[in-house]
Amino acid sequence: MQDVLTVQDLEIRFGGLLVLDGVSFHVREGEILGIIGPNGAGKTTLFNILSGIYRPTAGRILFQGRAITGWKMHAVATSGVGRTFQNVRLFGNMSVLENVMVGRHARTHTGFVRALLRLGGVRREEKETLGAAMRELEFVGLADSALLPAAGLPFGKQRLLEIARTLASEPRVLLLDEPAAGLNPRETEGLSRTIGRIRDRGITVVLVEHDMELLMGISDRVIVLHNGRTICEGSPRQVQDDPQVIAAYLGDGF
Repeated sequence: MQDVLTVQDLEIRFGGLLVLDGVSFHVREGEILGIIGPNGAGKTTLFNILSGIYRPTAGRILFQGRAITGWKMHAVATSGVGRTFQNVRLFGNMSVLENVMVGRHARTHTGFVRALLRLGGVRREEKETLGAAMRELEFVGLADSALLPAAGLPFGKQRLLEIARTLASEPRVLLLDEPAAGLNPRETEGLSRTIGRIRDRGITVVLVEHDMELLMGISDRVIVLHNGRTICEGSPRQVQDDPQVIAAYLGDGF
């Protein structure tokens, strides 16, 4: 498998605080890469850089061999890197379907004037957007809730809705930031199956998650961050058996 995402010597400082210190890793096309580490290790900061929210102090990010370091969030999403958040970010006053259609707009081409005047191609593109949004809702099991307000969904379904909205942008790489947070065991089991099905669609997944059973059970490889540095990388079993990881984070019961 070839590398689809490469991170080289990534560094970011906030004032005098060094949050990421020379982080380097690669993501292979079609794999699920898990990232673990305690609070403050730099995991979400890393995702914020990869998705264009933060600009790194130093280092490079290559997506499909193309440098995207410092790109704005919209440009990163359009290039093919999608991302969900720890805290669900939905448009609560919009319907479930409309939320997913918003995600699809990263793949539309209609300008503001053409949309305003309803010029040629606008209705066709709207129809295509609607169809794509419904397919993603069917994929995550929310098609029956399409016309409901997003704010009225149970929390577990809101998580799935955010994933569907991100999938609507047709990412090649999907960054999932603690998608199991707040889910019960049955919902977490369903989420695991959904992540596996996403990978089966040919989408590469990078997963930050505190649920070790979920992450270790589904990841092909795992990297461990500590104080902004990568201290271990390998298969789930290799990481589980690494003495430094056990001592620093996971304890004897891992």
